[in-house]
Amino acid sequence: MENLRTRFILAIPFMVLGFMLTRAPFMMTSVTPAKAWADGPLKLVATPQFQTKKTDIFTSGATHMALLHNSILRGYNSIYHQAPIVLDQDKADFVGYCLTWFKFVKSHHDDEEDTLFTKIEELLEDKTVFGETHKEHESFLAGLADFEKYLVNLKTPAEFAGDELLRIMESFQQPFEQHFHSEIATISKFSEHPNAPKQGTPENEAAAATFKAWGKSTVTKAGVTDVVPFFLLNLDRTVEDGMWANWPPMPAPIRWGLINLAGAWHSGWWRFASCDAAGQPQELWAYRALGVKAKQAGETKA
Repeated sequence: MENLRTRFILAIPFMVLGFMLTRAPFMMTSVTPAKAWADGPLKLVATPQFQTKKTDIFTSGATHMALLHNSILRGYNSIYHQAPIVLDQDKADFVGYCLTWFKFVKSHHDDEEDTLFTKIEELLEDKTVFGETHKEHESFLAGLADFEKYLVNLKTPAEFAGDELLRIMESFQQPFEQHFHSEIATISKFSEHPNAPKQGTPENEAAAATFKAWGKSTVTKAGVTDVVPFFLLNLDRTVEDGMWANWPPMPAPIRWGLINLAGAWHSGWWRFASCDAAGQPQELWAYRALGVKAKQAGETKA
């Protein structure tokens, strides 16, 4: 009896792992986009490094910020396209997906204001460099707060109305898009600042380490089981001739685990992501679900 109990206890981790793997994003069927995808209505950001081929710390830092911004922009676009057509049976998961997007954006904004901007101002010995950026942040925060307020105050997911969410999104769409593009231009131009550290100097190496450390922590500390999968499942690894197929740099098993094991916790949410577990653009789920429903209705009538 004791031997049987020991075997059962030892088997529990494997049973849990097996259950999680059945919910992992890599198990989800992916379909190549045939309808409107997540590259609009908000325009995605071209990376400075792809455009200029420069490798200084500010071009690289702005490039990595652009890639992160594009994940957020694809998230917005994926919500925008799917909100009006999401089926009742999928609304609970869709609301979870939308709230994760909000959490991602809010955490990103707060982390910039509290940490990154301060460090760059100290590096350049210039407290004015983010003056316009601070104003841009303020321009969309009220609309962003309305976005969250609407979703968290739903009595049940069935009350979700896509038209109302779109109305709120469109209220801050223009300043949101403008900021997510202009911030990249602002950071990339810091290479021309008179106090920018020269390549090869200890100051330059320290600044590079600052960018790297912030980039590694900003998403993970926002939430490993929600924001991290959201971020990775809205990264298109095919863009700019596949230049960023292995970005962010991490061992393949770690990336796989963050997508498929951490992602298994809220597996239903990731159906709405713009990319599959391999980083390939996929048909947005709400279009697919609507097509299946229409097909079933046709078969029932026949």
